[in-house]
Amino acid sequence: LTGMPKPVTVYTTSACPHCHRAKELLKRKGISFQEIDVTEDQKKRDEAEERYGWMSVPIIVIGGQCIGGADQLYALERSGELDKSIL
Repeated sequence: LTGMPKPVTVYTTSACPHCHRAKELLKRKGISFQEIDVTEDQKKRDEAEERYGWMSVPIIVIGGQCIGGADQLYALERSGELDKSIL
């Protein structure tokens, strides 16, 4: 791999099974990410939903672009596009 990977941010809540699935995939692939837990912070969650136009957690952001949630992340992985989208 060449170049710096794009930053990955995952907005999560503690009880969200889709959040756990998304984080597991990223960890398994060795992709570092910043987790922003909005369980106790409705204002931060509202800001993220408004900013990225995604209304449920996880909100997964790669290089400033929201790719969606866990299903979209797994679809990117299945299509072979996840690694390309990180670099």
